[in-house]
Amino acid sequence: MENTSARNMWGDYLDKHLEDAFHEAPEVIHFCDNETDANNCAELVKNGIKKATTDSLLGLQYRNEPLPKIGDFKVVTNWKGEAQCIIQLTSVKLKPYFSIDASYAQLEGEGDKSLEYWKKTHWDYYTRELEPFGRVPRESMILVCQEFERIF
Repeated sequence: MENTSARNMWGDYLDKHLEDAFHEAPEVIHFCDNETDANNCAELVKNGIKKATTDSLLGLQYRNEPLPKIGDFKVVTNWKGEAQCIIQLTSVKLKPYFSIDASYAQLEGEGDKSLEYWKKTHWDYYTRELEPFGRVPRESMILVCQEFERIF
C-alpha cells in the first residue's frame, strides 16, 4: 500500500483486529471523479449515511479493475488521499441500471437520497466515465452495486 495515510489507518485497525491480519491489504479508494463530490461522499461514509456505491461494469472492465467481492476491505480517502475510514463490503450484486430502486438510492445517501437524484448524478457520472472509451451509458447497462459497513 503506497498511501502512507491509508497504510497507517490499516495498521491502527489491525492493532485492534488481529483476526483480520491475514486479509489482503485493502484497496485505497476515493469516491467520484471530482474533489467536491469525493470529499462529500467520504464525509457521508464517516457519518454512517452512505452505505453503498455503484460502479459500471464497463468502467471496471475498461480500467482492468477486478470485480469487488463480499468481505473486501477498502480504505476511503478524501480527494487529497488522506484516509478517512475503512469499509468492508457486505453485498455485491450485478444489476441493470433500470432496476435501481428508491431503497437502494437511499443507501447511497447522496443529495436528497431520492431515486431521481441518484439517476441524474449517476447517469452524468457514467457518461463522463465511459466517454474516453467511446461508449455511452444505457438503461440496460450492468452496474456493480456494492453495500458496505464502515468498520473503522
